[in-house]
Amino acid sequence: MESEWSRLRIDQVAEKVAMGPFGSSIKVSTFVPIGVPVISGQHLHGTRLEDSEYNFITPEHAEKLKNANVYRGDVIFTHAGNIGQVAYIPPCSKYDRYVISQRQFFMRCNKTLIKPSFVTYYFKTHEGQHKLLANSSPSGVPSIAQPVTYLRSIEIPVPPLLVQEAIACILGAFDDKIELNRRMNRTLEEMAQAIFKSWFVDFDPVRAKADGRDTGLPSEIADLFPDGFEESEMGEIPKGWSSTSFTDSIEVIGGGTPKRSSSEYWGGSIPWFSVVDTPADGEVFAISTKQTVTQLGIDNSSARILPVGTTIISARGTVGNLALVGVPMAMNQSCYGLRDQRNLKGYFLYFATEAVVDTLRQRGHGSVFNTITRDTLHSLRVASPPDEVASAFERVVQSLMLRLLVSQQESRTLAALRDTLLPKLISGELRVPDAERIAERVV
Repeated sequence: MESEWSRLRIDQVAEKVAMGPFGSSIKVSTFVPIGVPVISGQHLHGTRLEDSEYNFITPEHAEKLKNANVYRGDVIFTHAGNIGQVAYIPPCSKYDRYVISQRQFFMRCNKTLIKPSFVTYYFKTHEGQHKLLANSSPSGVPSIAQPVTYLRSIEIPVPPLLVQEAIACILGAFDDKIELNRRMNRTLEEMAQAIFKSWFVDFDPVRAKADGRDTGLPSEIADLFPDGFEESEMGEIPKGWSSTSFTDSIEVIGGGTPKRSSSEYWGGSIPWFSVVDTPADGEVFAISTKQTVTQLGIDNSSARILPVGTTIISARGTVGNLALVGVPMAMNQSCYGLRDQRNLKGYFLYFATEAVVDTLRQRGHGSVFNTITRDTLHSLRVASPPDEVASAFERVVQSLMLRLLVSQQESRTLAALRDTLLPKLISGELRVPDAERIAERVV
């Protein structure tokens, strides 16, 4: 139990705590195609460093910033901006050396006393977050004052190493399964994207038929495609297709925010989507949100309930983030809901929107926030296929999308259970054998 555990300050269990470089030390002009990767906040969303796209600096530049070089096992914190982030560099990281940005600082553990994974999980608990952020200022850009000195002073529980390892192993099993699901989901989404691009961007089945080649599709689907092209205002498009406005067969739905001062409008059973709820990498569906509203809040605002299969696109500020509604929900006024009026499930429209989102971002305007309007959506011209072709696409990708949805829902369930076990394990309220039995049933 926790009462039997030591409690030590970070400076008693750390080999090093250090800041990232000055802001002027790493600039866009210093980036190179290959070199030492620079860690930013986007890599710290989980418990472990998320190896994704990086900016790089030269090894020589990294040597000049030696105090900001981090390695496997180091625990990374964010001290400005998205404060509260904490993740460690796992043994299986893609690179053996990184450089942290000016908004990060790090801790190098004395591994004879404390494990990096245990430290990270501790600072994910409510208690750990409270301690980490107790010396922060919310005004302006949120920041932690004197982050290195302050972190060193924080006292944390230090159970025996074997207990630390067991706790990290149990919680890590949840993270491993969630990460496996994320990778599988990304693959499923990429497969659906590839089919969409082949049919509706590259027109591969049409080109194959025009050249007398096998389309590779079942005959009942191949027969839906013409065997050539015709001219339109957009240039060549498949015969029988039409050049139309992007919104010609789409209902564009606005959002709304119930009155904040009316408590009876908030905390209900209806998810309320805003840009912070945009699905993470490896996710497509919006199935939960940080805030919820009541039916009374919906009835007394411009918000509407969006049915499953609606595509949500952020339209103000951070423009072009997409989500496919997985459960009925409402959204705020900074988003549009796009609903296909052709009695389709919504998969075609989601990928069609994804295909033009870069163009929509380029056409955004606004003196303060980048914005896309209904006119922006309407002004976009697309090659529109016959309904039966769009419907055939949805039949082909439906199994992929349903697997993705089930996997995403499973990950949310696993994350919720992990987050329930986390504080109980870290505090010693729940013993390791009991947690192991729970984990064995679900992971």
